[in-house]
Amino acid sequence: RRCHAIVSVCDAMTSQALAAGVGRPEQYSTIYSGMDTEAFLHPKRPRDEVRRELGLTDDQVAFATVARLFELKGHDDIVAVAPAILEADPRVRFVWIGDGILRDKLIADLEARGIRDAFILTGLVTPDRIPELLSAVDAVIHPSLREGLARVLPQALLVGRPAISYDVDGAREVILPETGILLESRDRRGLTDAVLLLAAAPELRDAMGAEGRRRFADQFRHETMTRQIRLLYERLLADQGAGR
Repeated sequence: RRCHAIVSVCDAMTSQALAAGVGRPEQYSTIYSGMDTEAFLHPKRPRDEVRRELGLTDDQVAFATVARLFELKGHDDIVAVAPAILEADPRVRFVWIGDGILRDKLIADLEARGIRDAFILTGLVTPDRIPELLSAVDAVIHPSLREGLARVLPQALLVGRPAISYDVDGAREVILPETGILLESRDRRGLTDAVLLLAAAPELRDAMGAEGRRRFADQFRHETMTRQIRLLYERLLADQGAGR
């Protein structure tokens, strides 16, 4: 009731807020969370060098997940589907970027299933390493069950990698049929099929990644975000000056 404007980081958050009775439609503007896109469009370190550091061979197909090792982030779904994926395609590797309180439990689950060797856990890394790590893998899996708009999704596309994501909140605004694979939450069969599809199709991965870069490089620039915020303030101030 007291706000002249409300900014959402994706259209999905506006819809959820309005459904909860917050504000009026005309108050809302979507301004996507900006970042240093150049760091992702042009990672500082060569892909081959980073892959060697991760222990990835040329023939392995790596899927990264960037998230806290925590509840609702979906790592347990990856653990559940990994045995079938590895049986069908032993080249697949999973790279988990991040750390958290579930680390020991997840590692124990991997060891119990006999698949620990297929998982590379980087632990917590500094933000400036994310571009090079995403560039070093072949695709991204983001099976989180609750987000606004996960920044790793546009980040993956900016480095030219397709993403597999559950259809939660703002994911569908960047994960399109041309840029990745969107699944219903907890669709483990679909997750298995999506990983195997992308693992077997380098041309499809390249095409999706290239389309993601083309569509979203400008939308997620921090310059675009700040320009839109300035324009919003200017419009609001003009309206106040005109007595509206």
